[in-house]
Amino acid sequence: MSDSYQPPQNIIDKYAHVLVNFALNSGAGVKKGEVVQCSVPDVAKPMALALQNTLLKAGAHPIMRLIPTGFDKDFYTLANDEQLSFFPREFSRAKAELLDHQISIIAEPDSSELSEVNPHKIMLARNTQKSYRDWLVDKENHGKFTWTVALWGVEAKAKEVGLSLKDYWQQIIDACFLDEVDPVAKWKEILATQEEVKNKLNDMKIEYVLVKGEDVDLKVKIGANRIWQGGSGRNIPSFEIFTSPDWREVDGWIKFNEPLYRYGNIIKGIYLRVEHGLIVEAKATQGDKFLQTMLETKDANKFGEFSMTDKRMSRITHVMAETLFDENIGGRYGNSHLAIGMAYKDCFRGDPSKVTPQEWEDMGFNDSAEHTDMMTTTDRTVTAVLQSGKEVLIYQDGQFVI
Repeated sequence: MSDSYQPPQNIIDKYAHVLVNFALNSGAGVKKGEVVQCSVPDVAKPMALALQNTLLKAGAHPIMRLIPTGFDKDFYTLANDEQLSFFPREFSRAKAELLDHQISIIAEPDSSELSEVNPHKIMLARNTQKSYRDWLVDKENHGKFTWTVALWGVEAKAKEVGLSLKDYWQQIIDACFLDEVDPVAKWKEILATQEEVKNKLNDMKIEYVLVKGEDVDLKVKIGANRIWQGGSGRNIPSFEIFTSPDWREVDGWIKFNEPLYRYGNIIKGIYLRVEHGLIVEAKATQGDKFLQTMLETKDANKFGEFSMTDKRMSRITHVMAETLFDENIGGRYGNSHLAIGMAYKDCFRGDPSKVTPQEWEDMGFNDSAEHTDMMTTTDRTVTAVLQSGKEVLIYQDGQFVI
């Protein structure tokens, strides 16, 4: 299949419709007069045009950022530490204050583009941007900013997972309900189903969960001040139900059978062992050096997210070499993932905008420049231990059983 393939225009238009008129504003869609930045790699230029036009029709103000692909390897090879750590603070602060929403499109023509680059250089450049991300998170916690991420199919990703580009795109179309007459209406149905699951979990007063299987034996603290989230439109597609655990009380071990594609590198066969919340042993059969470098980032050796995907919601049937989809794959046993690094503050049972940095720390919400999801699709059960001491099976055979 030629890399010139792209889906029909009506599919691209529906895709933009979902991102603009559903995903933004947490399922409500963009409002007239709002400012929306669209970050789109140049290989996905047709998507950029569709997003611009959809935003204009909605009465919003699009700020288009077309990202050149194939530049990163030269940048990291040539840049010195001073250049890697350059942060235009005033410009970034002004942009954070201006934006109401952000749409980011993933389109990575070469999954291993940075595999020969010193990983410390990649982490330095990434860590330098933490203040900008923190400003947007704070704005989000005050209800003044939302974001969404979506995938554009490229030949390299399709080849990586053994699909033609057309079949790869079909996974995207199916996953995002772009074959529906009104995909936004379908997404609202999914949102309602996710709300039912979240409400049941949030009413259970879970103290911690036990995750058991041939590839996992973990105890993960939830606690009274956590809630479960999902279905917010932040990712399209997103079928996961997740929370941010108290990192201090995560114990055990886990293997991740799905490969991780991150920062232009591929990591496979990940194994992590945790004691009192700290990852004390980590190894990978491929990409181990990069894994170790990620974990060296401040507070990246702690967990910030625990998530489950119900196979009945997901129409994804094939690995996609992209976390956005691979963390939502259905399959026989559904999907679970843990993320190292940053916790999600909207998993606080209360108003996150009123919590001080010290209070976040006291509650065990991890803070880090890193946030990387690691996926497993092997058989596992999740049992909730309630504050009363009662044990309740909540996840089995890839689906919620509550």
